[in-house]
Amino acid sequence: MPEANIRELTAEEKAKPYAKYYYRPVDPPDPELLEAVRPDRPMDPAQAIYPEEINRLLEPGYMEVETGWCNLPNGAGYICVNNKMPGVTVDMLDWWFAWHSLASLHYGIWYPPGHFAISISEKSRARVLDPNVPIKEKIYGRTDHVVEDVGTGPEDIFIFFCHPAELGFDMDRFHPPNVAAVYGGYGLDMPVGAKPWTIRAPAIMCHFIREIPGGVEFRTRFWMGYTLIDKKPVFMLPYGVKVPEAAVQGLAEHNVREYTNLRNVLPEIYTELGGRIP
Repeated sequence: MPEANIRELTAEEKAKPYAKYYYRPVDPPDPELLEAVRPDRPMDPAQAIYPEEINRLLEPGYMEVETGWCNLPNGAGYICVNNKMPGVTVDMLDWWFAWHSLASLHYGIWYPPGHFAISISEKSRARVLDPNVPIKEKIYGRTDHVVEDVGTGPEDIFIFFCHPAELGFDMDRFHPPNVAAVYGGYGLDMPVGAKPWTIRAPAIMCHFIREIPGGVEFRTRFWMGYTLIDKKPVFMLPYGVKVPEAAVQGLAEHNVREYTNLRNVLPEIYTELGGRIP
């Protein structure tokens, strides 16, 4: 995605001391990761997992495919990405998933070519800003409304973040070294400017973090065409409908690019701001 697409900042945003990160050139992704999510190279669906199998992420080691994309036999889209993040800590990520929700500039710094705007409710904002709410819990129950280009043009996306137990994780096994953190939930999206009656596309999202020597690894899973109802994954596609391959591959590549940029900017901005919110 060309950097010429970045949103022009307002005068107020430009005055922020951290606005410099927004104008910094975007870091190129690992060529091996980009190769793994090429449009002409979908993975074998037999090597994917379903959202009902989410606890397999708690097992040691790695799955057959850690980075790739495909359509599942039922038509759903599946994405997996393993982004290594040297120099990044869980504390930094906990801070980021709270701090970035407070302003569109914060969100834009993450990936300027594709992150355009973010908003949250006043109740959620108060929770993020409340020093009595533990940093890991500031994300729970929050709904982020973002405008983002995930590969097929700008979209209006609502992301409903939830506790790992609501994603289906076995909390008896939810501890190091199995896992260090999870940021996830479910979402609904539709193209910017779509008619009000347009059906929003559902997806389940899970960012599963493990500590590794010198940093963390960011193991992402998306199941496009699924949502969560009463803490259970529910397949939502009508019979015979398939998530377009371009949408699945586009989100996979976007994920590679946005988290590459985050891993390179996060240690510096976290240090500069002292891990403070706001």
